[in-house]
Amino acid sequence: MNTLNQITLLLFSLVFLNFSYTQNGKDQPKKSIVVIDPGHGGKDAGATTRTGIKEKDIALGIASKIVVLNNKLVENPLMLFLTRYTDTLISLGDRTQLAKKLKADIFISIHCNQAINRTASGTEVFIHPKSEVQAEESAYLGFTIQKGLADILGINNRGVKYGNFQVLRDNYNSNATVLLELGFLSQNDEAIYLSKEESQSAVALVILQSIIKFLGL
Repeated sequence: MNTLNQITLLLFSLVFLNFSYTQNGKDQPKKSIVVIDPGHGGKDAGATTRTGIKEKDIALGIASKIVVLNNKLVENPLMLFLTRYTDTLISLGDRTQLAKKLKADIFISIHCNQAINRTASGTEVFIHPKSEVQAEESAYLGFTIQKGLADILGINNRGVKYGNFQVLRDNYNSNATVLLELGFLSQNDEAIYLSKEESQSAVALVILQSIIKFLGL
């Protein structure tokens, strides 16, 4: 996707968000608590391309931009926390422990994918629910994010799946818990796309917009 189209889509999304908040009026309900977990970090780079694009950097870049957009562009509708704010390695147990202590309503772990098949592309969402209610909520959150990424940015939707990841398995307090694979770094075009600042901003905005839609704000 070229830069001009990317910026156009970004501006369109911003207008949509601002209109939504104008319609909601001045009285806002108690803010929902959302924990965003940028995967990997520090000595754990995650998936890495031959040109040096690292999963840990993309995950942190997008997560950080979600915070900025929430604070500056849509009048801070959520209480957002990151499991890491810098290039540091945080244990999986500490990531879920943060969500438990904060009593987070939503937990989203951000990652990038990798496959032997270099043509594989698109987003995947994984859930590991502890109850039927959490299963429904997590699946709906994942579906909402993927639909936004597909409809607005044209990113291929590979569906919602079950995954036995520790950050999901141990996170039984949050109403909705998902692990989001944003694309395949083994696919050259997708790797380049996700490494660009403007692309990360667009993806971050769609994720934020999807969270707001999921919460009905």
